[in-house]
Amino acid sequence: MNRPDFYRFHNGEKAPLPFSPAEYDTRLMGLRTAMDAAGAEVVVLTSMQNVAYYSGFLYCSFGRPYALVVTASDAVTISAGIDAGQPWRRCATDNITYTDWQRDNFWRAVAHVAGQGRAVGYEGDHLTLTQKAKLESFLSPRETLDIAPATMQQRMRKSAAEIALIRAGAQVADIGGYAIRDAVRAGAREIDIAMAGRDAMELEIARRFPDAEYRDTWVWFQSGLNTDGAHNPVTARQIRRGDILSLNTFPMISGYYTALERTLFVGEVDAASLAIWQANVAAHEYGMSLLKPGVSCAQVTHAINAFFTERDLLQYRSFGYGHSFGLLSHYYGREAGLEMREDIETVLEPGMVISMEPMLTIPQGQPGAGGYREHDILIITEDGAENITGYPYGPESNVVG
Repeated sequence: MNRPDFYRFHNGEKAPLPFSPAEYDTRLMGLRTAMDAAGAEVVVLTSMQNVAYYSGFLYCSFGRPYALVVTASDAVTISAGIDAGQPWRRCATDNITYTDWQRDNFWRAVAHVAGQGRAVGYEGDHLTLTQKAKLESFLSPRETLDIAPATMQQRMRKSAAEIALIRAGAQVADIGGYAIRDAVRAGAREIDIAMAGRDAMELEIARRFPDAEYRDTWVWFQSGLNTDGAHNPVTARQIRRGDILSLNTFPMISGYYTALERTLFVGEVDAASLAIWQANVAAHEYGMSLLKPGVSCAQVTHAINAFFTERDLLQYRSFGYGHSFGLLSHYYGREAGLEMREDIETVLEPGMVISMEPMLTIPQGQPGAGGYREHDILIITEDGAENITGYPYGPESNVVG
């Protein structure tokens, strides 16, 4: 029996993708422009976010490597045999399947498209040392160039089609938020309330996007002490009257992440907690008012820092004040050049999409203990910013149950 290292398994017809063929062509054109500027003859993209951004295929690694190889004339996804024809159906490009009958057939397939002795671009923030050594061995590059910063810059600037999908995602996040609010009652477990939000969002995504693949939508619903961190997993803790709650809904649509995050209280809120909550809401509103073209992330951050300093609250700040949206997830991807932090000098431009999400964490044992966070998604416009989050924030709306 002939056992090939790789082959083409174009099983079935191409499936509808999240964006048009013209959208993917435009993205590849932008990548090739970046390649020319860097002097790269071929690029080997290996991250989930970049493979999906430029081809439409969002892979499931499960310990196997995947890639999109781009030259001046070709773009080919490289996928594992375990996925059969799905990568072909779900990408806007050509696809080659590699087999596991011999170790490193992935790199043999990559080399088949990329060639040898060329200037090769790679993702320095994703390729492991082991895989980088294999790239050197199989491609024998004349030189290697880190193309990741250029791809991040391209992803930070959203197309009209991306903004439409992100807008829909924000609406789905709101639906999850309302489902969670309706499920809040003393005695309910975090996990039960979280499932109500997740189920509502998945059903809505399936209704709005009937041709999509469905995966990775989730909820972090935290209560009491468990609200102290933004990314604390859900537990089986039963909520009680007077508890602080953190509502976090995260719909995933074809790899595109959106979010809704809100502070709530069960039934009643004490005076100390109310004062912290109102201060964080005021910082949230102030931060949103600062988002406009021509302002840098660092400038916004320093301004909110000053706001909290005046109220003797800066020491309770947990992290930066916001980040970009697009092809990102808690599993993969982050446009680190567009975060609201002191060390990010990126200037906001129309077409960027960014959150405002101040968080204060008051330690256990102090009045008002808990984590307070509000989160809205804003599209930078020509003269300001459009808030696309609809679920209300603050005490007037979110003392529930």
